[in-house]
Amino acid sequence: MSKTTTMTVRLNPVLSEFVAANVQDSGAYENVSEYVRDLIRRDMERKEQQAFDRLKAELAHAFSAPESSYIPMSAADVIARNSPGR
Repeated sequence: MSKTTTMTVRLNPVLSEFVAANVQDSGAYENVSEYVRDLIRRDMERKEQQAFDRLKAELAHAFSAPESSYIPMSAADVIARNSPGR
């Protein structure tokens, strides 16, 4: 069972009016909590997409490197190379 947390947020009048416009009868959300949860989910998705894009860029760079730049290594060599203190 998940635990919920109540948070208090202070908004200046401009932000408060913006939130109210998105929550009122003509807005897309039924209440402020629903709106804030959606904003947080979208931010999480954005950060996940950024991490995925960085990984794709790194892989594209690696796959575009010439074969001559690769060095044959055993699994033990890779583990030793990546071990702390090296």
